[in-house]
Amino acid sequence: MEKLIKPTFKKAPADDFFKRMQKEVHDTILKNPRIQTGNIIKSIFLLVGYLSSYACILLFGNTTSLLFIFYILSGFFMIVLFVNAFHDAAHNAVFKNPVHNKWFTYILEVFGSNSFIWKKRHLVLHHPYANIQHWDIDIKQSDLVRIFPSSKYFNYHKYQHIYMWFIYPLYTINWLFIRDFKDFFGTNDNYIKRVVKIPKIEYVKLFACKLFNITYLIIIPILVLQQPWYMILLAWLVMHLSGSALGVVALLSTHVDEHAHFPMPPEDGQMQTTWAEHQMRVTKDFSADSKLANFLFGGFTHHVAHHLFPSVAHTYYPYITQVIRRYAQEYDLPYHCYPFWKAVHSHFRLLKNNGSEGNLFKTGEL
Repeated sequence: MEKLIKPTFKKAPADDFFKRMQKEVHDTILKNPRIQTGNIIKSIFLLVGYLSSYACILLFGNTTSLLFIFYILSGFFMIVLFVNAFHDAAHNAVFKNPVHNKWFTYILEVFGSNSFIWKKRHLVLHHPYANIQHWDIDIKQSDLVRIFPSSKYFNYHKYQHIYMWFIYPLYTINWLFIRDFKDFFGTNDNYIKRVVKIPKIEYVKLFACKLFNITYLIIIPILVLQQPWYMILLAWLVMHLSGSALGVVALLSTHVDEHAHFPMPPEDGQMQTTWAEHQMRVTKDFSADSKLANFLFGGFTHHVAHHLFPSVAHTYYPYITQVIRRYAQEYDLPYHCYPFWKAVHSHFRLLKNNGSEGNLFKTGEL
């Protein structure tokens, strides 16, 4: 793998918009502790919801309809708990004590994944270098889908705007059985190992937590319930399909639409924008004025606020977004917010556009 120079952003001038914005947000919005308390209550509620849904599988799963209902509810709570509470805790934004936030991130181990590697992907590579090709590995997930214009082209990509409709619902299953192992053991384009040394204990946790997840979600219900093993396996599969279908709305709607900006870092690594301006250019909101969307997707609906203030609880973001919109207008900065259906549609337009080998208009170089 060729050596890449770490991207660096322009130093913000004294009159930079973000310095003014930070001061206003900290002096007004962040001084309301009730908004933070609301995030703690929501996080605990979602955790209890997931555990209760699982308990109901064991208590009422002998009735086939209830078996599927509670597996689906477990899938929904898994995703909503992840994009709200776990995501905030990974940014130290749920509790004041960082240790408590770290404990809460172990919910990802309960889901069968690894919080250590996820935080390195997200905090070390995605947030500092959002949408920057070769660095933001949260965007480049697999060769099956060509999102970055610089990614290697395969002939099947011409159909990606069709077949990805069927692959995205497998997102959490892919994460459980493929993505984590690629991060830990992969050698082809494994950018995370360029910046992270994985402790040996994390390899042990990786296998132990996946075995634990399969045990309590599949094996224990098979042993406890009077249901055929294949019925429980099917309900588990439906749990992942329904949860992934809900989750990809957030994953597809914030960085990767047809108008997305994917800058290629210069050879010297010197980017032409400040960090805050870069975040404004590569991040978008969706359904930010919908209370239901805000409850389900937390910091993803107000994703611009999240990228500018990543260590702040997502319950503050509806108020911060009002400030961002005002500054965007005052400083002629890009700010975009789409209904979720339009954002998802625009993502598949991106897939269709990037399904051809030559695509010079999305790299940010022109």
